[in-house]
Amino acid sequence: MADNNDKRVIKKYPNRRLYDTATSCYITLDDVKQLVLDNVEIVVEDAKTHEDITRSVLLQIILEEESGGAPMFTYDVLTQIIRFYGHAMQGLMGNYLEKNLQLFSQMQQRLQDQSKSVYGGDNPMAANANLWGEFMKFQAPAMQNMMTSYLEQSTNMFVEMQQQLQDRAKNMWSGFGFPPAGSDKK
Repeated sequence: MADNNDKRVIKKYPNRRLYDTATSCYITLDDVKQLVLDNVEIVVEDAKTHEDITRSVLLQIILEEESGGAPMFTYDVLTQIIRFYGHAMQGLMGNYLEKNLQLFSQMQQRLQDQSKSVYGGDNPMAANANLWGEFMKFQAPAMQNMMTSYLEQSTNMFVEMQQQLQDRAKNMWSGFGFPPAGSDKK
């Protein structure tokens, strides 16, 4: 992630208004969303305390999107995320999700690049989001199978990593003379 000095600073005032310091004007949450979609690195700070509140503003955008017509997160996904808070693996889960989203974005970009090569440089499907959406609906079963396979492999790797961490912890603590976990020795 880029240093805060390299990011566009948005200030949030007590009246809940957002001020873009780059354009010297007030902006809306939709404008912040558009900056994110345009891959502009931003930082949102509380104008009074100078606290970094970027995450809470981004979560607010996600909440508004989820409240709209087509939510991305199912009940099961949301409950699983909540269950990881306070869990020993919480720190790893954020990194795991981040890496998976990066890989998914790379896969999506490759698919778009391949469609450009098939349909030529001036791909009308890439230029028109509706046509691209229709193409993806047509490809949905194949994409779903590919993503399911990928996620199963990714989950297996995560479980294997968790097991390795547990084994290493057991080995490390066994040197201190502690009884193995689950034993009835006192």
